[in-house]
Order: sequence, then structure tokens, then C-alpha cells
Amino acid sequence: MKKILIANRGEIAARIVQTCEKLGIEPVIVYSQADRDLPYVKNAKIAYEIGEPPVAKSYLNSERILEVARTEKVDAIHPGYGFLSENANFVREVENANITFIGPSADVVEAMGDKVRARETMQAAGVPVVPGSDGALKDVEEAVKLAGEIGYPVMIKASAGGGGIGMQRCEDEKSLRNAFVSSQNRAKAYFGNDEMFMEKFITNSRHIEVQIFGDDHGNVVHLFERDCSIQRRHQKVIEETPSPFLSDEVRQQICEAAVQAGDHVNYTNAGTVEFIVDEEENFYFLEMNTRLQVEHPVTEMITGLDLVEWQVKIAQGNPIPKKQEELTTKGHSFEYRIYAEDPVNFMPSPGKIETFDYPTADGVRVDTGFASQTQVTPFYDPMVAKVIIYGTDRQDALEKSISFFNEWKLEGIKHNGPLFTTILNEESFQKGNYTTNYLNQVKTKVNN
Repeated sequence: MKKILIANRGEIAARIVQTCEKLGIEPVIVYSQADRDLPYVKNAKIAYEIGEPPVAKSYLNSERILEVARTEKVDAIHPGYGFLSENANFVREVENANITFIGPSADVVEAMGDKVRARETMQAAGVPVVPGSDGALKDVEEAVKLAGEIGYPVMIKASAGGGGIGMQRCEDEKSLRNAFVSSQNRAKAYFGNDEMFMEKFITNSRHIEVQIFGDDHGNVVHLFERDCSIQRRHQKVIEETPSPFLSDEVRQQICEAAVQAGDHVNYTNAGTVEFIVDEEENFYFLEMNTRLQVEHPVTEMITGLDLVEWQVKIAQGNPIPKKQEELTTKGHSFEYRIYAEDPVNFMPSPGKIETFDYPTADGVRVDTGFASQTQVTPFYDPMVAKVIIYGTDRQDALEKSISFFNEWKLEGIKHNGPLFTTILNEESFQKGNYTTNYLNQVKTKVNN
């Protein structure tokens, strides 16, 4: 490959540029009017403005993106994550234009993007799934009947949903009836699909995901697991690997189940199989993300691999660079997602970054698309950067994390840095003793 169009923005666009340059590939940047002053855009040799700030007029404008791809005669398109990365129609449009899509096939994206269909597919693959509805729910009465059978609390989810949209926990019949209608409406508005399904809500759970890669030669491997249990509004805030919770036996079982899932759907390129794990370490399939994950750097840190480089090589038709038995890990890594938001109520807080300064040290990596004197606009996800910390073990990584957040500066906007400072001094986090409900318990202590 000589030229790749990056159909994304912010830190992931800047991240993909780094690998392109390392491989001697020319990156093509696309950007909205709102992003024209970001550093990676201004530094790009080839960059195209593709539209006004709203995503529908820019980063979701597949016609304009493909127009740029044809003009520049690119060999491939890397979708990053979010936006068009899991849009099967876009994948087909790219393929029809005789351009390589750096990701799985349109059929796999479509099958795994529909949460009901994905659940059915995993059941057929022999991968355990959370007790719940077999297929989409017909109406609220069927939902109430099923909830009575599997027991409250339950989780109502949009079949086409993602990022916590169209998802609500219900404690009883009254809350279920209210949630069903409101979730349907949100799902219809965001995804054009109001199909809903239900799963038993697993209390005191951990959210564990497994990084997999597949190639066109029938090979699927895992690159171990990540613990993503610290979340707000069902979106991850801190990730770490290896998980401090899993026993070695279950760690192996959950990684093998992820490979089994990938094998079953003939998976190619990078993907992530997500599981919910209960207090007894029983694990259940949640969903498969058919793209690179926001938290992929922690896996890179403990494996020493460049996952974007793997994506490019596999998209070129090469086999997976390493066999399963050749893959090993060393040390421990955390990722902290820095958001322009209130650290207590998590409301977005766009504005101008006056100062963004951080220490450079061994084991410290900061992925960002922003810099001092740049603007965080209200049009997109408010993530400013990802702070990735590596240590020889978990305690070393914790100490480096504390040191980082004592020294860094992010001024001009509200951000969730104080939340991380609070968490890092919490005994339960230091011991690795936390669940998906942890952030609700801790956020009230911020600045108190």
C-alpha cells in the first residue's frame, strides 16, 4: 500500500498517521470545518475539508469521503472507530470502489452490528450468552413477561445500539414499561431501528474484553484481555491489562471463547469480543466490536506490537504476523480517557484549551489530536486525549499514573483529571477490587 485515507478525526486519526509514516505509507486526512486548526490536520501533507461540523455533513458523509479517496487514488481506507467504522453499507461502498477497507468484511460487520443477530450467532458458536430474549421483543408485554421469568433487574437494549444509547437498567415492571418506550424512541432516532432485546442484568459484574485478529487464511488469534469495568453511562473511562480480577484458568477460557467466536464468523482484521463476568467468574458474551478499540494501546504496551500495523498488513492479504504460541505479554498497562467534561456529573464542557502540558517519561504515552490553544467543539465526543501508562507490574504502573496526574496541566476547560486523581488514591482501585458500578460510588468524592 502506498496511500491510506483516514476516515476519522482526533486522536485516532493522529495515531494512524504515526503507523502510516513508519510504514512509508502516505496518509490522506479528511476533516470538518470545526477541526481545521487541529495539529494533525495542519501538519498533514494531504488534507481535505469534507464538510460542515455536524457529523452528518462531514464524518458520516460517505459520498464525500469516497470522492476524496477516488481523487487521491488511495489504496485503502482506515475507518478508525466510531463514525463509519461499523457501517456495513459504507464497507460495501468502499469495496465496490475497488478500495481496500481496513477491517472485516461487510457481511461480518452487518452480522455483529445487529446485537440480536450477534447474540444468536454466538449461541450457535457455543459461546455463553447472558440469559435473555431469543430474538427481538415484539412489544412491551412480551418484555414484561420475560422479565418475570428471568428475574429483575434486567437490561433493555437497542438491537442496533452502541455507546450506551438505547440501553436502560430496569428494577421492576414499572421502570421496564417506561424504559421500553423511551429506549425504543431513542433507538429509532439514533439508529433508524427501534428493535429491542433484553438481558438479565448481572450485578457486581466486571466488563472484560478480548482483542482478536483474523486473516484471510483462516487464522484467528487473541492478544489477551482488557478489563474495562470502570465506566460512566456504559462508556469506558479506565482500562487495564491484564485484569486484576481474573484467575489464570478463566483468563485462558475467556480468550479461547473469543477465538472460538472469531472462527465461527470467519473474522478478519482487528476485532474485540466483549464479555460480562459475574462474581463467580462465570462469563457471558456481550457484543463484538468489528473495529479497532479506543483502548488498543494498553494491549500494544504489554505485547510490544503495533496493532494498526497488523491491521494494514492483514488488509494487504498477509497472514497474521505471529502465531498464538508466539504471542506473550510483559508488565501491566492502564489507559485513562481524558474528557472535556465535568468530573462529577460528566456533562460535556467544550471550550478552548489554554494549556496542555504533560511529563514525558519511560512508560508514559499520550495519544491526542489536540494541543495548547486548540478548541474542543461541541460537535463530537469530548475525548481530548488518552493517557497510557506502562509499568513492570500493576503497582509500578499505579505509581507512574499517580506521578503523571500530579505533574500534568490541562487548563482552560473542565476535564475529568480530578476524577482520576481520586480513583488512584482509592484503596479499592489500588487493590483491583472494583466493578462496573464503581464510578457511581466514587464520583461524589471528587474535590470533596
